[in-house]
Amino acid sequence: MKIYSFLPSATEIVYGLGLEDQLCGVTHECDYPPQATRKPIVIKSRISSQLMSQREIEDSVVSSMSHGHGLYTIDKDLLERQKPDVVITQELCDVCSVSLRDVLSTIHELSGKCNVVSLKPRGLEGVMEDILTVGEACHARARAEVLVDSLRLRIDSIKTSAQGLPRRRVFCAEWYDPVFASGHWIPEMVEIAGGHDRLGRAGEDSRRISWTDVVSYDPETVILMPCGFDTSRAMDDLPLLATKPGWSGLDAVRGGRVYATNGSAYYSRPGPRLVDGLEMMAKMIHPEAFGDDLPPEAARRLSPHILRPA
Repeated sequence: MKIYSFLPSATEIVYGLGLEDQLCGVTHECDYPPQATRKPIVIKSRISSQLMSQREIEDSVVSSMSHGHGLYTIDKDLLERQKPDVVITQELCDVCSVSLRDVLSTIHELSGKCNVVSLKPRGLEGVMEDILTVGEACHARARAEVLVDSLRLRIDSIKTSAQGLPRRRVFCAEWYDPVFASGHWIPEMVEIAGGHDRLGRAGEDSRRISWTDVVSYDPETVILMPCGFDTSRAMDDLPLLATKPGWSGLDAVRGGRVYATNGSAYYSRPGPRLVDGLEMMAKMIHPEAFGDDLPPEAARRLSPHILRPA
């Protein structure tokens, strides 16, 4: 079977099911597990986000979407040479991956028999169902059930341990410039980990909010998870928030409870590693109950001199 993944989370699911030998193409962003980077690239971005500021990225995305231009290109020649049996894509966000419309159009042009699997999870359970869907499409349903069972056990463990703990005010920043609050599965993860993210909206798209909303909310914990960026970039861009009026007065900043995370790996992608992100989130919100041993490449508690630059 020839499987093509059109989004990083799908690539992680395919590897999680042990089907990597059948994976024939991935996206330019598929970097986990590391061996995925050796697969042929079938999806590329039209913008170089790592070389742009957050505002420049936002402006480019808005401009492209308003003019009907896609943000991604598909290598049709590669697909023509090795016609896919299964293509895994998504219809949740045209900013995160190639649009379903473009995928269907491309597959139609190839005139080959291909099963297009489109994922659209809105919460953690949706992610679990998507793993089962991929397993079914790739003739690996039993493996998918084993993986999902193990992930659900870990989720239930965090949920049980967080019961009875005080619900702390949490703000998950999915973008700094402009400021975006969390959506989709993130507010649900915060609830499971023992907090509330009142600025986020579970099951809905992340949304732009005003900075005054954040100041008024006065979060006790701030988790920085800019979409598509790693921990270092989350830290490098911190001045975009730290120079805003009222930042130093936030409860989270005064208490040193601000965390920079690898949002790309553990929060942006609806795949198995969301559960790793949940376990780390519990440690950020309730270190007294879950411990504070965070892998530095995944999440870091920011020191006072970083939080309050001179």
